[in-house]
Amino acid sequence: MGSPGAAAAPGRALWALVLATLGSAAGRALGAESVCTAPALAKYSVAFTGKWSQTAFPKQYPLFRPPAQWSSLLGAAHGSDYSMWRKDQYASNGLRDFAERGEAWALMKEIEAAAEKLQSVHEVFSAPAVPSGTGQTSTELEVRSRHSLVSFVVRIVPSPDWFVGIDSLDLCDGDHWKEHVAMDLYPYDAGTDSGFTFSSPNFATIPQDTVTEITSSSPSHPANSFYYPRLKSLPPIASVTLARLQQSPGAFVPPALDLASRDNEIFNSLSVPETPLDCEVSLWSSWGLCGGPCGEPGSKSRTRYVRVQPANDGTPCPELEEETECVPDNCV
Repeated sequence: MGSPGAAAAPGRALWALVLATLGSAAGRALGAESVCTAPALAKYSVAFTGKWSQTAFPKQYPLFRPPAQWSSLLGAAHGSDYSMWRKDQYASNGLRDFAERGEAWALMKEIEAAAEKLQSVHEVFSAPAVPSGTGQTSTELEVRSRHSLVSFVVRIVPSPDWFVGIDSLDLCDGDHWKEHVAMDLYPYDAGTDSGFTFSSPNFATIPQDTVTEITSSSPSHPANSFYYPRLKSLPPIASVTLARLQQSPGAFVPPALDLASRDNEIFNSLSVPETPLDCEVSLWSSWGLCGGPCGEPGSKSRTRYVRVQPANDGTPCPELEEETECVPDNCV
């Protein structure tokens, strides 16, 4: 028969294993992502490209007062306990002001508060506006292992409260930094204004709705500027590319927040898809008076007019006038 100490040894080892497992699990939040163990700092270039052209988005395309354009880009490098915006969640007051009017002050204050109270924001970055629907603007950012997530927003101008952006993109891949990330961007509705078109007047959404993606069929209203029922999905309205820079992180000086200081460029010949836009016509008018000589069939007509001209091989307009036989009311 073995000694009691020998018999107890396996039991103590088992308990130690259980306690170690529980301790490890307790140190991680449920559903938390793996910890970034990449080198402490990394620097990236950020290139935002607008693809909002009249060819790709012909419906109600803004040509003046103001023409199609993009606001300045505002973003942050942050940790997992901060969120600038998120689909299906309510927009903050700062995001509402930015999405509706392009005002960055309140959003900046929210980011600063998160940096001070939660220490969850490492850096704020920005890029200048793009003065047309197609074009590019760029900037640089720095991330670190504890703040490896990147979020940003760019307002669609003009629009009620529409924007594009990325939410909490992780540039860390375990023990190393990603070298290159390219993403297509699609429009979102901040849920704070109920306008359907690019130039809709202010019409606050009460109660406030959540942030939702705008698609070719949602909102499902023919008046919506992005409503293209023939498309399964919208073409990307913009894109962003993040490329890791190889300079020494120690030489990096975080850029000051200056929304109009960096270079931007307008592209006039971007390769874009041609989105078909079908003709839309009004309802028929009432029938006109029936005219004609006595004893013979007369005729009357009705008309309709074009609401939306077709574009890019969309369905052509039907006949705008129609005649039919009738019995003259006052024959001559």
